[in-house]
Amino acid sequence: MLLLDGGMISAQNNFTINGTVKDAQTGETLIGATIKLQEIATSGVTSNSYGFYSLSAGKGVYHLRISYTGYQSILQTVDLNRNLKLNLQLTSGANLNEVTVNGRGKKDEALSSPQMGLQAVSMDEIKNVPVLLGEKDVLKTIQLLPGIKSAGEGNSGFYVRGGTSDQNLILLDEATVYNASHLLGFFSTFNSDAIKDVNLYKGNMPAQYGGRLASVVDIKMNDGNQKEYTAEGGIGLIASRLKVEGPIVKDRGSFMISGRRTYADIFLGLSSDSTLKQSSLYFYDLNAKANYRLDDKNTVYLSAYLGKDALGLGNTFNLNWSNQTATLRLNHLFSNKLFSNTTLIYSNYNYEITNNNNNQDFKVTSHIRDMEFKEDFQYYLNDNHQIRLGLDAVHHTIAPGNITSSETSSINSKNIEERYGADVSAYVSDEWHAADRLNIIYGIRVNAFSLLGPGTFSTYNAEGNVVTSAVFGSGKLVKTYINPEPRFAASYRLDAVSSVKASYSRNTQNLHLLSNSTSTLPTDLWIMSSNNVKTEIADQEALGYYRNLKDNVYEFSTEIYYKSMQNQIDYKNAAQLRANENVESQLLFGTGRAYGAEFFLKKKTGIFTGWLGYTLSRTERKFDGINNGNYYPAKQDRTHDISAVGIYKISKRWTLSGTFVYSTGNAITFPSGKYNVSGQTVFYYSERNGYRMPAYHRLDVGATLEGKPHPKFHSSWTFGLYNAYDHHNAYVIEFKDNPADASRTEAEQTALFGIIPSVTWNFKF
Repeated sequence: MLLLDGGMISAQNNFTINGTVKDAQTGETLIGATIKLQEIATSGVTSNSYGFYSLSAGKGVYHLRISYTGYQSILQTVDLNRNLKLNLQLTSGANLNEVTVNGRGKKDEALSSPQMGLQAVSMDEIKNVPVLLGEKDVLKTIQLLPGIKSAGEGNSGFYVRGGTSDQNLILLDEATVYNASHLLGFFSTFNSDAIKDVNLYKGNMPAQYGGRLASVVDIKMNDGNQKEYTAEGGIGLIASRLKVEGPIVKDRGSFMISGRRTYADIFLGLSSDSTLKQSSLYFYDLNAKANYRLDDKNTVYLSAYLGKDALGLGNTFNLNWSNQTATLRLNHLFSNKLFSNTTLIYSNYNYEITNNNNNQDFKVTSHIRDMEFKEDFQYYLNDNHQIRLGLDAVHHTIAPGNITSSETSSINSKNIEERYGADVSAYVSDEWHAADRLNIIYGIRVNAFSLLGPGTFSTYNAEGNVVTSAVFGSGKLVKTYINPEPRFAASYRLDAVSSVKASYSRNTQNLHLLSNSTSTLPTDLWIMSSNNVKTEIADQEALGYYRNLKDNVYEFSTEIYYKSMQNQIDYKNAAQLRANENVESQLLFGTGRAYGAEFFLKKKTGIFTGWLGYTLSRTERKFDGINNGNYYPAKQDRTHDISAVGIYKISKRWTLSGTFVYSTGNAITFPSGKYNVSGQTVFYYSERNGYRMPAYHRLDVGATLEGKPHPKFHSSWTFGLYNAYDHHNAYVIEFKDNPADASRTEAEQTALFGIIPSVTWNFKF
């Protein structure tokens, strides 16, 4: 109350400037642009996710500077004798003769902002980083940053600071994407042509985010060009893409539609093998977005995503999965200081397995579906306080996997009850400029999760036997968990070029992914917290040091962290997870810990740019039923991770790029011995994850040739070599008897990729 009263007294002597920052050529809003009154050292603010800004100062004449990476800064004189509405437009590329790959905002934003564990990835960076088969890929690029580990060769899944892949919250225009992979992980679901902005929070996320323990990847789609109609796309060896955008009403509303499809199935149709000719191997995705400014205070947005994968072998086997999301939001400006965002969200992930092999025909279907309402407010109280508060309510529906079969099939049909949950959270936070050198973000999120009827709900003992069962009607509360999640982060400027930061955060998770495979598959099973499965909880503390070097040409940072995790989930040996109505009886519950140090050095400007990242870390789990109750390495535990990215602009038309990665091999369970039973070899397994896969390393190189300048048309060629020195990294290792001597055991390594060349022609008109 004292804070608000102080702010109101101060506001009586202040005036406010507010408005929106946009790209002058397209009308696209700019996220994270810096707006600053040069005469007041502490006056700088950044535009929010919709380009809105607000700042206050006393009466007077000021010089207002607006800047954004990759755009020409502008300086404007303002006579602040009343409240002003000032919409701003920046011109991209003007007077910029060198490559710039640094993040958004003012040049010392990384020093002064208290936010830790934040990685903002620009689309220019993604465009130049070489990846598998030449497809620009958001999720593959962020795996090159410290603290983020790839889930495996060609996999779009990733691990963040000891978390599992399901502990990452992936948002596309605020809608949750449950499976962010195409073709079993070789591509991510995100077509980079449709993406405007990517932020990754490594555990220390702001209070407006919740529901996952490890990270948040917040992806925003392009709004669309408000000035003119344009089209761009590309034709590659494996996929082609096309984006069309333009004004609905010039300078008032716009649309964007972007599509992508692979065509490996076309080549299968040319095969002389009848089975291959009828097989399917493709994915497609479609992004669409529209916005319209109703008046000076209201803008409405509608965005949608549809993606589908189809893998099939003739008429005998098919695996299909798809994501659908839709987001409808209303931005409303209550005053020159109070901004709101009201959002309705739909998300659906489903898969279908069909088998028509002899008398074993069956179909397995599953889905997870969300309906969500969000209300978010941003209040620019004064120059020292920016307050955020809101409410988030989600209704979850999970169909865990039904089996249908014919009367002649040897497989029995089985229907497993759907599960329903209500996930409600409220939050408040304050970004406080406490002193000239001290900035603080503090807040709290309170989550209430309820498992709902209808259905039959059982409890189990340690042996997995049913102890009690009860039937609940529709909408009845089965179990409720309420958890507060405090968040705190602070930065202190040591001098003009360096700062230290500290943070603490608690995160909770009530949706859990069950998998006993070596890699994440589309058919892995989601379950909710229940009377058996408790809410997962993670507490993370972090310290960091940040420094700008050589007048902000280089940026260095290091962070150390420790994360403790409660109610972690693993599975019993030989657990049956699929089509099991008592799947919770197959689970074990324990604790976890993760700790490490991350180092990051980035060159942000010049003809040569890029970064070096190194992570030293440990990730461990502890379960009573595994390894005699002792800590053991989690499967995502890797001691060392190194990444290097370089982008060299050798001329106006040629850009060369390369990435190198090295990591310790994943922890894995290998056989410790073997014995013979009735003439059959049976392998003996002792400790969980007591061995290591071989170390992983790979070099990728790429080159981009820009077409000759043309007033209405632009094209470029992108060339790439994935795994340039042809290192065969182990994907799986299998053990078998030596054919000549059964007492000896052989290890057989399988690798997915050797050298893979790629070429893509890109165009825009």
